[in-house]
Order: sequence, then C-alpha cells, then structure tokens
Amino acid sequence: MMKKLGRTLLTAAVLFVSCSAGAQVASKPPPPNPVLYMTGTESYTTNGKKFVRYRFDVSNKDEYPADMFAAAPQLPPCGANTKASRTWVDLYDQRGKRLNGFCAFNKPADLSTIWFALEEEVSPPSYVYIELTDRQTNEKYKSNLAETTL
Repeated sequence: MMKKLGRTLLTAAVLFVSCSAGAQVASKPPPPNPVLYMTGTESYTTNGKKFVRYRFDVSNKDEYPADMFAAAPQLPPCGANTKASRTWVDLYDQRGKRLNGFCAFNKPADLSTIWFALEEEVSPPSYVYIELTDRQTNEKYKSNLAETTL
C-alpha cells in the first residue's frame, strides 16, 4: 500500500512539474523595446506662426500585441478622453524633456504617426526617444535615441 501511495505521489509530482514547465513555455515573451527612426519633416503654419513637424516611426511596431493599444475605459482618462488607450506614448529629447504625448493610439500601426513640432526658427534637439507605458501592467518600454535629421 505504501509503495502504491509513493508511486502515486511521484506520478502526481512529475505531472505537476511537467504542466508547470509547459505553462512557462506557452507564455509569450514581453514586447521588445521600440526601435525609433525619423521619417521626415513637414512645414506648416497655424495662427500666423510657422512650425516644423518632425515625424517618426517604430520599425518593430508589428511585434506589439494589439491589446496593448485597445481602449481602456477602466483606467484613468487622458483629459476628456475616457476611452484612452491602455498604452500611452511619450516623446522626449535626449535630456528627458517631454516634447509630445499620445494617449489614443488604437493599434500598433499607429506608432508610425509619432511627431513633435517646434517653431521654424527653433533648432530641434539632436536626438529623441519614446517611452511606451502600458498602464495595465505598469511596464515601460524605452526606445533608442533617434536622430532628428535625415
């Protein structure tokens, strides 16, 4: 009887370890850090002032799951936007000064529409980076430093 009980416990332990190992293998790796690069500039005028918009894209945006950019009404709003996305994107200069932010991206492809603007006579910072903040998991993903010239 004791031998049978011992084999049963051993079998149960082996099954538990096997199932636990299988669960770890099945889990997805975390998303990578974004790879930011400049796509161009655009001049425009608003309220009589001339500006330059600096545009950027994330080359590995397809590696992010769509649910990271789903509407998250259960999380705090972004101003009046009560359906802000789960992940917010902030753009900084190389010293950490925030230049722009995006709280309503709906899908990873929206990472191709990142930008900041400066008045025409203002020189841009040499480099910028972005941080993706997943507000549901409290994870941050910081990009490389991207040049602001092509």
